[in-house]
Amino acid sequence: MSHKILVVEDDADTAAYVAKGMGEAGFTVDRADNGRDGLFLASDGSYGVIILDRMMPAMDGMATLKALRAAGIETPVIILSALGTPEDRVEGLTSGADDYLVKPFAFAELLARVQLLLRRGGSGSAVVTHLRHDDLEMDLLSRRVKRGSRTVDLQPREFRLLEFFLRHPDQVVTRTMLLEGVWDYHFDPGTNVIDVHVSRLRRKLDEGGEAGGSRPLLHTVRGMGYRLGPES
Repeated sequence: MSHKILVVEDDADTAAYVAKGMGEAGFTVDRADNGRDGLFLASDGSYGVIILDRMMPAMDGMATLKALRAAGIETPVIILSALGTPEDRVEGLTSGADDYLVKPFAFAELLARVQLLLRRGGSGSAVVTHLRHDDLEMDLLSRRVKRGSRTVDLQPREFRLLEFFLRHPDQVVTRTMLLEGVWDYHFDPGTNVIDVHVSRLRRKLDEGGEAGGSRPLLHTVRGMGYRLGPES
């Protein structure tokens, strides 16, 4: 587990405040004051977490985030932004962020969220390295997913979503469970972000349908949530 954190923030006071607090918490902190430099530093994948401002010169946070994910860098990202509407948060999360914290923020909350992401990504907390259900298999170390002999390419958020379902097979998984377990929200922002991600994941898992040898595995349970398992 890497204890290096990258803070990409153009406001010098905010960056210094975050860096000082993270340093006192035992982290090694690197800083960049624009998205382009942040992308360069983050491209080696050596950081445990990236704290990313949204509005910056040279390259804004959303462009930086999309470039990171396009390059296959899966380092957890927390967006820090003054833009705090549900639409803003959903845009950040659907673009590949793992968390979204609105300014002004309490440092204690930011630290707790960083530690949560590090625990989730740390191999020391997970004895299980493979998850399997029916003909669906997930390798947590290589982050590969296969359905039978077919490789399923997933975005980082889709991977986390499927991991959650695989840890709760044949159970009805509610929106609240997904919001808390995958998005770290303890409230419903009232958007269709979950439905969009589940729909996209279902298409990838069931590609080809029965003709392609893939029985539908991810089902909507009307009025309740979703279930991973054979058709009941």
